[in-house]
Order: sequence, then structure tokens, then C-alpha cells
Amino acid sequence: MFRPSGSGFRQQLTGLTLKGALYGSWILGVFPFTYDSWTRKLHRSKWLIVYGLVLNVAFILLVATNDTESETPLKMQVFHRNALAEQINRVHDIQSLSMVSIMLLRGFWKSGEIERILNELQDLQHRHFRHYSVEECCSFDRFVLYKGVSVILELISMLILEMGMSPNFSAQFFIGLTSLCLMMLSVLLGALHFHLAVVFVYRYVWIVNRELLRLVNKLASGEDVEPERVDYLLDLYHRLLDISNRLASIYDYQMVLVMASFLIANVLGIYFFIIFTISLNNKVDIKLAVFVQALIINMIDFCLTIEVCELAERTGRQTSAILKLFNDIKHLDVKLERSICDFALFCSHRRLRFQHCGLFYVNYEMGFRMAITSFLYLLFLLQFDFWNL
Repeated sequence: MFRPSGSGFRQQLTGLTLKGALYGSWILGVFPFTYDSWTRKLHRSKWLIVYGLVLNVAFILLVATNDTESETPLKMQVFHRNALAEQINRVHDIQSLSMVSIMLLRGFWKSGEIERILNELQDLQHRHFRHYSVEECCSFDRFVLYKGVSVILELISMLILEMGMSPNFSAQFFIGLTSLCLMMLSVLLGALHFHLAVVFVYRYVWIVNRELLRLVNKLASGEDVEPERVDYLLDLYHRLLDISNRLASIYDYQMVLVMASFLIANVLGIYFFIIFTISLNNKVDIKLAVFVQALIINMIDFCLTIEVCELAERTGRQTSAILKLFNDIKHLDVKLERSICDFALFCSHRRLRFQHCGLFYVNYEMGFRMAITSFLYLLFLLQFDFWNL
């Protein structure tokens, strides 16, 4: 539907990833839209919204009524040794179910705005960017594939973690595990929608930058450039920044909850690991190795979320740097110079950045601060419960 043209193996694999995300979202009820190929537009479906609500509420209820994770021998040893760990684990379970509920409800509530944004992206692709080859923008395919692989790794990690901690493979366990995996997949696909939208915005801004560079080269070689072309690129850039701001406002709570959930899970995983190995004097074996792989995969997914927003922000900064190259061209046409000044002035007042909840921008700096804060919270937790370790 949004797939740019491309015939290489990487592009075909990227197209397969996009189709898998689309069909998986339809099946799990987290993409309540139908697509009209004649008008090339998405339409919100009330039946799909009802289907998604019923299906995901069923997953949440099955997970809540078939929670056998806390009764595993590994966790029971930790809970008997440290009562605080059991209380924290219960709070985390409530936080996780609340996160899933809020994500799904907000996604359905904001589905009308999501529909308008996706239709605008589709319109940009068909009217303005369909003639550009996707092979030249390698980061587009790379980040789509990375995110698709991270979703698969998260599911595999959860299966390894749950099956590695539970020695009793009963029917109740498999019902709870299946429901948990499907519920987790719904959350991951919801976060994937934001990731893919950011990647498409990045690609379009990258194309605008390439066109600006082409205009600079034409002027440097003595050729004429029409001011209307610069105004046209400015209009596209303005639309892309507007889309990015609307995306951030729609997905801010969802993405904050997902990132916070991953960081909390990592903090608790390390905390339980310390209790089990140091307080209980247990040796590191294969059961504890499953914690390590879960921590690593969670951090990879967290870093990927930060990196894609940083990539789009860095590409937006490159637009201002490219516009400065026009200053080296002498004897510019008055209308062309005015158009370039308008573009530069717009970039100085509006920047491509993704701000969540009006509190922080998603980039490398904030990602580093969040990782350091998580480590500090782990230290605070260990100091608070030092005598029980």
C-alpha cells in the first residue's frame, strides 16, 4: 500500500515485512482500517474496531486468569527470600496490563486522526514521491527490516523466558502463554505503526534534501532554477513537519508507556538476578541465561526506537545545512533568493523533532538519560532493600 518501487532482494524483503505488519495488524485487530485501491484511501471500519476490542479484551482476560508465571519455582525462591520483590512484581504486572489497555484504547480512540495521517502519507507517495527509487535511500529498508526483526526477537525472547522458567507445561500454561504472546504482539505492532510512519517521514525529507542539493549543483554549473521549484519543496517540507508533529501527539502516551515498560522490565530482571545469584547463593545456569537474552533484546528494541527518531531529526538538520550552500552562489535571481530565504527562515523556526507528552524529545541524548536513570533506579532499589539481599 505504501511500498515504494524497488526490485532488489532487500527491497522485496522490506515489502514482505510491511505486508506482514499490515496483515498481522488486521488479524489482531490493531489496524481498524480498510483500503480502497480505487481511491487509494484508508477508511476506518467500526466493525474492525469492535473486533479489535473484543479480541484484545479476551487476550487480557485470559492472561489475567491464567497467570502461572508467579508460581514458577525460580520466582517462588526469590519471593520467599525477599517479600519486596513479590510486591514489586505484582505492581509491574498491573502496570503491564494497564499499558496494554491504554495503548489499545488510545489507538482506537485516535483512529480517525491516524486515518487522516496515513491517507496524507499515501497521497504524498502517489503524487510526489512515487518516481523516486527506494534503492538510493538505504536507511529506509534497513530500519524497516531492523524493526521487523526486533518484533520477532521479542516474541522468541518471551517464549524462551516463559518456557525456561516453568517446568510444568499444562494446558492452562499453554493457554496463558498463547494469550500473552498474542497480547504482546498486539502491543509490538502498535509501536511498529509509529516506527514505520517515522521511517516514511524520514524518507520523504531525505528526498527533499536530495532535490535541494540537485538545485544547488544546477546553480553552481550555471543553469537556471525556477523559484517555484523551491516553493514546491518548501510546501512538501511543511506538510512533512506537520505530519511528524501530529504523529508525535497521537502516539506520545503509547510510546512512552512501551519504552518505560521495557526499562522497568530490565531493572526488575537485574534485581531478581541479583537476589537469585547473590542472596540465594545459586550458580548461574541456563535458567538465568534466559534473563540475559531478554534484557539484551529489550535494550535493542529500546535503542531502535530512539535511533529512528534521531535519524529523522538529523535529516531535518541537514536541510538547514543544505540551504546554507545557496549562500555560495553569486548573482541569484531576486525571486529565487526570496524563496530560499523563506525556506531557511521556516527551518530556523520549525524543526523536525518528535516530542512526547510535551516533556522530552526522542533522540540520542534523551535515550542516554533514560538508560542512566534506569541504572540509578536500580541502585536506589538495591540500597533501599540492602539488608534483605
